[in-house]
Amino acid sequence: MALGFFSRLKAGLSRSTQKLGGGIAAVFTRRKLDDAALEQLEDLLIAADLGPNVAARVIESFRSSRFGTEVTDEEIRTALATEIAQVLEPVAVPFVPDPNLKPHVALVVGVNGNGKTTTIGKMARFYGEQGLKVMMVAGDTFRAAAVEQLQVWGQRVGAPVIAGPPNADAAGLAFDALKRARAEGADLLLIDTAGRLHNKGALMEELAKIIRVMRKFDETAPHSVLLVLDATTGQNAIEQVRVFKELVNVTGLIVTKLDGSARGGIVVALADTFGLPVHAVGVGEQAEDLRPFSAEAFANGLVGPSIRLSSPEGEEPKEGEGDPA
Repeated sequence: MALGFFSRLKAGLSRSTQKLGGGIAAVFTRRKLDDAALEQLEDLLIAADLGPNVAARVIESFRSSRFGTEVTDEEIRTALATEIAQVLEPVAVPFVPDPNLKPHVALVVGVNGNGKTTTIGKMARFYGEQGLKVMMVAGDTFRAAAVEQLQVWGQRVGAPVIAGPPNADAAGLAFDALKRARAEGADLLLIDTAGRLHNKGALMEELAKIIRVMRKFDETAPHSVLLVLDATTGQNAIEQVRVFKELVNVTGLIVTKLDGSARGGIVVALADTFGLPVHAVGVGEQAEDLRPFSAEAFANGLVGPSIRLSSPEGEEPKEGEGDPA
């Protein structure tokens, strides 16, 4: 029997859970919540990539409500999951293409290697299965492997992929793709882009040009700018968001590769630092392993207690909750 998504999320976060939940268990068997215990807990939270601001707020909450009382590791984990869910709840926003746009244009950005191309392919599959007409643009024209990878996804999911010759002008490609998508009545246009941060100036110019040229055809495009982040980079993801916010108007985040990382806490730090919508998280290689971000499910998976989930364990989300981004 295939695992439900929440089971896969829990499994995907197992490294992060072992790091944070295991650390809490080592400190809190049954002991008083004193200054020494709070200091150890704060160190654990920072080491788990939740960030110093979140760690400080959690510690202050525990100090005001539980200081001097005996606590168990389960009580600490449950209380911590609640605190984390409160941080995450405002940013848990699904990505919903606007049906009035025809097409809704989503520019997908991020550092090379973060999973942009795979994310686009997974999104194309899901929305295609929902009955939307999806088209993809192989806009990372400098990397033949990225173009080929997107073309493979296109064949797999039955979605057209618009590509040009090697080193083609990405802006011109996006313009032609937008014209074609409009003419063919596409619902969603997903545009892959380059992500060469070592040459920030050139990347800024390329992204700005893509947007400027598309707006000659549709002055509202792109309608979404989705930044794909790799959870294994930890705190470096904070800097990547800062850089891309300088380059383009990022409208939402997608966090990938949580299953290969012990640094799942970075999602909490991102939510606290930027407040940008976190549309989806990836916890595996399969297309169904990219799903909408749930604050409660993620908090539960991260620290390991049993708290109420938005959907019962093993069940797939209800209609409207299954969007992958």
